[in-house]
Amino acid sequence: MPVEIGKVVDGTVTGITNFGAFIQLPDGITGLCHISEIADEYVKDVKDYLKEQQRVKVKVIEVSGNGKVSLSIRKATEGSKQKNTVKKEAVKEFVSRSVRPKASFEDMLARFLKDSDEKLKDMKKNVNKRKGNGYNRK
Repeated sequence: MPVEIGKVVDGTVTGITNFGAFIQLPDGITGLCHISEIADEYVKDVKDYLKEQQRVKVKVIEVSGNGKVSLSIRKATEGSKQKNTVKKEAVKEFVSRSVRPKASFEDMLARFLKDSDEKLKDMKKNVNKRKGNGYNRK
């Protein structure tokens, strides 16, 4: 069965590169889903969104004269509320690692003042060194 432009089919991710993912279609043809066609938002790393052997819905957006097939996950899920569960899991993991116990306002203010004083002392020390070493040009 030939691949038809505009058709939405199920495929399996067979390879991931820094520029996209190779997806095998049911009829054995492999196409490329470019990184810009994976999600509606900016995709920095394809591996944050897809894993090898993952089943995905793709839309055939182009078939070139030499048989190259261009695919889009983004357009296949357009209009539906379907989200990528791999991305959700990655976000949950990141949030759970980065959540710190909340400090009181006074504690945060004290930490800020301490950090500011240290930075100010370092800056003054650097300025004094420059003045003493002849870096002051007029």
